Amino acid sequence: MSYLALKHLHVTCVVLSGLGFCLRGWWMASGSAYLQARLTRVLPHLVDTTLLASALAMAWMSGQYPFVHGWLTAKVLGLLAYIVLGAMALKRARKRAARLGFFVLALCAYAYIVGVALTRNPFLL
Repeated sequence: MSYLALKHLHVTCVVLSGLGFCLRGWWMASGSAYLQARLTRVLPHLVDTTLLASALAMAWMSGQYPFVHGWLTAKVLGLLAYIVLGAMALKRARKRAARLGFFVLALCAYAYIVGVALTRNPFLL
């Protein structure tokens, strides 16, 4: 698979992952039963696995690696923050207000990751 095809796959998965997270956040905020549906629990893992696999393949093909290139390191650290904040928002936090707060913070982490990817600058703030 060419680098350009991998990049298109990666960007598509980024968009699907973000939209899926927003939809699940909406369902969490509204108390929807859709949040517990089997497809809702499985599909994000498939999208995110494809997203991560395409990222690793692009890093390998381009010879750019986290902890060597600052912008990729920032994306990895942002991803870890996004995962933790997203888990708190959708599963772990007990109170609705805390879940909403973690949801907003997770969206900020997502926006940071996308911003770093577009600018290749980890110092967006």
